[in-house]
Order: sequence, then structure tokens, then C-alpha cells
Amino acid sequence: MWSVYSGELTNHARMSQSQYFIAGPSGDLKMKIRWLSLTLARSSRGCATLLLCVVAAAALDFKDIPYRAIDGVQLTVDVHLPNGAGPFPAAILVHGGGWVAGDKQQYITYIFEPLSNAGFAWFSINYRLAPNYTFPADAEDVEEAIRWVKANAAKYHVDTNRIALIGESAGGHLVSFVGARQAPGTRVAAVVSMYGIHDFISASLQWKPIPTEIMQLFGIKAVDADTAPVLIRASPVTYVKKEMPPFLLMHGSKDEDVPYEQSVEMCQKMKQSGASCELITIEGAPHGMDHWEPNPQFLWYKKALVDWLQKTLNK
Repeated sequence: MWSVYSGELTNHARMSQSQYFIAGPSGDLKMKIRWLSLTLARSSRGCATLLLCVVAAAALDFKDIPYRAIDGVQLTVDVHLPNGAGPFPAAILVHGGGWVAGDKQQYITYIFEPLSNAGFAWFSINYRLAPNYTFPADAEDVEEAIRWVKANAAKYHVDTNRIALIGESAGGHLVSFVGARQAPGTRVAAVVSMYGIHDFISASLQWKPIPTEIMQLFGIKAVDADTAPVLIRASPVTYVKKEMPPFLLMHGSKDEDVPYEQSVEMCQKMKQSGASCELITIEGAPHGMDHWEPNPQFLWYKKALVDWLQKTLNK
């Protein structure tokens, strides 16, 4: 980390505490530094020399960092790093939007601040969307994001033993699928699925009618005996096993889009297999953090999420 920096100041009479962007010690990142004080002195060349004492490296934010190029699409991630030298616990964030919409700066944003305040690095990703890209393209993108974070752990000062995968709604389904399936190189220390689908067959029996997004996700025209195997392969419950990472499921009891029973079923099957699962029910809450946010009685979920992550990742 930087401690003292000396540079030359010209055409400036005086400056107060401020922020600057400079090259970090590794030479490959722009580091935002918060300075405590500066002293002006005359050099032999007649210009002022700036002596800056660093208080600490401020939290860093990076936008639109490429993590995968596929099918002519450049997928990007927004990165937040906390103050300090690390290594940091990290969360890979997967937005919702019915698999057909959304962005790394939509829907999932309500947990940015709680994670930042708790000292987590986080990586909010974009992924390929239906109907242009059908399942499992989106899940494969999430898997590749995990590999990318691990491969760049030293650059971003991430502790690879403390990476959590967090998703909401469609993203909740994707993180549960990826966390349960555990393709090579994608093992994480914890998974948080917020009101995600875990069993497309049982959900299809409850939906009346079946949402159009399901047809678009799988590129099908109906849910029937012919297409059921596709839904089974995409269901996280299909991959439940004892060796799964710990899961936290968060779900509103009045969810009108994803049946609350989806989280109940997943957690029960995990426990039956010997895996670790905890279900936190937000009583009376509808679908989505965007609908929870205006209601103070629901906002305790943020502390519950951070508390569970800290407990689980620090074991």
C-alpha cells in the first residue's frame, strides 16, 4: 500500500484534503487515494513540490470490466473494493429480470451498500439474456464469472476461500443452479438465493398461466412431457448433494411471482441430503427487493444477509 507520495505541483497555490487517482503499487490499477495534508516547498527549478501524506486507500469502484467475450457479446462486471489491503471476502452478484431483462446495476443494487459497509469486495455481473440466448448460456456466464474472479484474486485482493455467490429472482435460480452443480473451477464458499426458482416442474404446476419468460428461457412453446426433461435439467433440486456449499435462501411469504414453497422445497431437500441450508422468511413480503425497499418492516433482511455471510465465511 502507498504511505507517502512526492510529486510536483505547478500552477496551484494551495489545495485542501482531496482525492486523486494514481497508479497503484502493482502498476495495473488506478487507485483512488485520500490525502491528509500537503506541504509546499520551492525546488531549485522554481516550481512547487507537493508532499502528500496518505491517510488510507479509499474504497475503489471499477465499472464495465470485461470478464468474458462469447457469441459476439462482451460481458462485463462492476467491481467494488473496500478500504484496506485485504485479502477481502467477496460476493459475486447476479441480478434478476426474468432471465430476459435486467442489468448489473438493476434489482441487485439494494445490497451493494450493506456489503460495502461490511467490508466485502463485490462483483456485479452481466450475463447473456433470453430469448436471444437460451439456458444454459446464462448459467455458463455465471460459472465463467466465478473462474474470472478466482483468476484475478491477487489483483483485486480477494480471499478465494471466502467467495459467496448471491443472486435474486432469476439470478437466484442461476446461483442455486451453479452452486449446486459445481462445474470445475466454480466451487464457492457460500450461496445466497433470494426468491429464486429451484424446481421448474413444481413451479409450473402452481403457475396459472406459466410465465412467458419460462418459454423464452428454454426456447420452448409449452411445458409438457416433451419439454419436461429440459426443465428438470435446469432445476437446482436435481443437483442437491451433501457436498454442496452452505446455502441461505431468502423469500417473502407473499411472493406473487415465485412461489414461496420453492425455497421450502430446496431447503428441505438439502437438509435431507446432509447439506447445510437456512431459510429466512420475510413475513408478508412480495417478490423483489425493489418492493421491499419502501417498507421499513422488511429491511431487516439486509442485516440478516450480512450476519449470515460473516458467520458462514469466517468458519
